[in-house]
Amino acid sequence: MSGPTADWEKAGDSFYRKIKFYEAILDPELELEYHVIAGAVYGGALALYRDQERIQTYRSTPSFKSSIDVYSCAGRLIRRINWDKGNIRGLGWSDDEKLLVVTEDGTVRCYYDLHGDFTQFSLGNGAEEHGVVACRFWSHGLVALLSNNRLIAVSNYLEPRPRLLALPPSDMVHSWAIIPPAYTLSRSVEVLLAVGETLYVIDSTEAEDRVLPNGPFQHISVSPNGLYIALYAEGGKVWMIMSDFQSKIGEYESKTKTVPKDVQWCGNDSVVLAWEDEIHMIGPNGAFLRYYYDAWVHLIPDIDGVRLITNDVCEFLQKVPDATVEVHKYGSTSPASVLLDAVQQLESESPKADEDIQLIRPKLPDAVAICVEAAGQEYHSRWQKQLLKAASFGKSILDVYSSDDFVGVCETLRILNAVRDYRIGLPLTYEQYTRLTPVQLIRRLINRSEYLLAIRLSEFLRLPTNNIYVHWAARKARHSSADQESVCRSIVARLSSKRGISFEMIARAAYDEGHGDLATALLHHEARAGKQVPLLMSMSEDELALDKAIASGDPDLVFIVLLNLKKQIPLASFFRMLSNRPMAMALVETSARDQDTSLLKDLYYQDDRRLDGSRLLFSEALAQSAPQTKVDKLKLASKLLADSTKDSAALLTSRLIQETQSLIKVQSSLDNDRPASSQTKFTGLSLNQTVYQLVLGSQIKRANKLAADFHLPPKVSEWIRLRALVVARNWDELEDIARRNKKSPIGWEPYFNEILGAGKIKLAGGTFVAKCTNLTVSERSEMWIKCGMFSRAGDELVKAKDLEGLEKLKKRAGPEGAGEIERMMAGLRLKR
Repeated sequence: MSGPTADWEKAGDSFYRKIKFYEAILDPELELEYHVIAGAVYGGALALYRDQERIQTYRSTPSFKSSIDVYSCAGRLIRRINWDKGNIRGLGWSDDEKLLVVTEDGTVRCYYDLHGDFTQFSLGNGAEEHGVVACRFWSHGLVALLSNNRLIAVSNYLEPRPRLLALPPSDMVHSWAIIPPAYTLSRSVEVLLAVGETLYVIDSTEAEDRVLPNGPFQHISVSPNGLYIALYAEGGKVWMIMSDFQSKIGEYESKTKTVPKDVQWCGNDSVVLAWEDEIHMIGPNGAFLRYYYDAWVHLIPDIDGVRLITNDVCEFLQKVPDATVEVHKYGSTSPASVLLDAVQQLESESPKADEDIQLIRPKLPDAVAICVEAAGQEYHSRWQKQLLKAASFGKSILDVYSSDDFVGVCETLRILNAVRDYRIGLPLTYEQYTRLTPVQLIRRLINRSEYLLAIRLSEFLRLPTNNIYVHWAARKARHSSADQESVCRSIVARLSSKRGISFEMIARAAYDEGHGDLATALLHHEARAGKQVPLLMSMSEDELALDKAIASGDPDLVFIVLLNLKKQIPLASFFRMLSNRPMAMALVETSARDQDTSLLKDLYYQDDRRLDGSRLLFSEALAQSAPQTKVDKLKLASKLLADSTKDSAALLTSRLIQETQSLIKVQSSLDNDRPASSQTKFTGLSLNQTVYQLVLGSQIKRANKLAADFHLPPKVSEWIRLRALVVARNWDELEDIARRNKKSPIGWEPYFNEILGAGKIKLAGGTFVAKCTNLTVSERSEMWIKCGMFSRAGDELVKAKDLEGLEKLKKRAGPEGAGEIERMMAGLRLKR
């Protein structure tokens, strides 16, 4: 192998190198001059399609039908997308390797993986009417130029909201480019339009003329960091200026009248001009390099260089990293270079190795760090190992050294060397890998179906592997030619031991591909009902979805399935499905009772539940205000029970319905007989309330008759009468009751308490305390105390000869009554 500087060339004060990634990458018969090529950043895939606007040799073979071919950088065909959707006006990639295809009528397809699956949206805003001329892309958005010079921007492919930018000039556009939002002060995309002899900057609000006098400009290119702009003018002159248009940083005269077919930045350091088979690279201060090819060459810019693509080779042109220059530059005396030389001396067992180490010992930590950094920047494994040996040798001499960077670079190089293999075709540089992140790299491997490598790298990096297994299984479910049963067995056998695997995603992929039976079989292995049920519903597996929801024990999930089923299937079928599922039946009943009583009636009728149906009608009858409507519903309820089995519940309900009908008739009669001035309305009241209102209205005889007719329990009737009389302040009737009756169904103490609570102390104490003969002396004494009659309370205690009770009463009687109580106590003591 040649030395590490063999592919270096100097331009000004900087070195540039052209690394050969892969050879013989494309079919020699593939005429690249007739193709448009777009490449994803970070060493991503290449998309090719034949340029329909260029005259080309007629081909009748099927291989030359219109298609978009996606290749790896090593030339392996990843996917062929057949295309018959109109002329393509834009082809680009997002940072996460989504392929964007824009047609002339403004349709945008976003291929979110490398297997042909896509989402689609339209640019609108007149794109279909005027037609798209060209497109420019950035990491997650695009700008489309229409034939009327209007510009449409889309800032997010996931949620596309196309919007028009400010109105540009109507003159012919010679060339254009964009500055991504991340690099503008306004944080919105800016478009550079070469119109006439000047340059316009267009954003969402204004079109500003920058008054550049050197146009017209045939090419405009913006550097990856958005700081610099390269302008190619007629006559072959190239200007490199700052993106704020305040200063010029370089100028170059190509001395050719042929306009280059492409102008791109090589990282942020130089500009590359491409003709058919010739490349000019313009470095700082106008220094330049020239490269010649035997075939048509395409430029694919990246963040730290530019890929050069021909049928024969894929190369990478970049500025040599500073650490690499410091180590490998011819004649370098830097500590890192001396350390590398020391290792070589050590391998040849030369004593000069120790001399070299002693020479750089004060700067040995910096030398080790530079060697580690340079190792990461190397593409060839031989020089990676040599530099890591130098770093390892240097750090072994140091007393204190943190090996984190060394270990990190070793791990990174193992990953980079694995994905750079021609069978994978991801020629990442160290900087690109750092920007891409390991997670995105794993995703790119998954999209290329490199599952084994993706799993090994994930395990090596201690990243989760579940998404890799799921992607593998989903693809197998979609595209396997074996019978569905064996496919299911192989998937389950492979994934059953993996924790957290979502079979729902695999089943959905199978269903989308038309393999319904396979999807159903796979869903049986999904542990989460919340994942199973929605997909089963979308697959019209209604009963299975309901059973899975019931088995989960989640009422909300069951309710969702039931709502969906009620909308989709006939009501009779819906009820039959509920008949042997008690939980679902209970949920439907509970919901319908509050929201849809007609559904509940249909359910009871379908299930021949006459008793429940009659109870529902009974409840509805009670809720009515018109007496006749109440009666009609009660008759319907009674009719439902007429043919039912006469069990105890049915008999009780039937009797209750009959009594309710009778009560309604009585209430109607009472309403008809009431005076016009009365505000009391009996219809709609319960039996207890009706009796209460009658007593309150002094219709005591009618109240007693109503209570007797409806067999109201005596205690209930007595309580109603007592409370109504107290509220009505009918004290005469209460005295009359006490005089006429020796006993009361509820006893006389409630009379005392109710009347006393109403403030009628004399009636409560004088009439009802004496009637409470079933109470103890102390209880009657307490009743007298409540009335404030302490002497009467004392008499009760004297009769019982309760001296201790008198002592307590004395304390409660206060100064006024204490003397009387004391006399009672004295008399009681004398009798003893």
